[in-house]
Amino acid sequence: MNNSEKMATTAKGLKLMIAGLLVMAAGFLLLSGGGSDDPQVFNYAMFDMRRLVAAPIVIVAGIVVEVIAIMGHFKEKE
Repeated sequence: MNNSEKMATTAKGLKLMIAGLLVMAAGFLLLSGGGSDDPQVFNYAMFDMRRLVAAPIVIVAGIVVEVIAIMGHFKEKE
């Protein structure tokens, strides 16, 4: 196969991109919830460890995986 027929990324890069998207989606799911049905009642669940620490770390990890998938140089099997 000549260079004009090759994809811009390899299969491993595509798999890493999908994995990064799934990790980021998991982070956004961790971030969701914590609302209150009654606007007069303050819900302290908005400020728990999961939303303030775990979710942002998972989202940033997904972004790091995406950067590695895009910028990484993976050898393609021939």
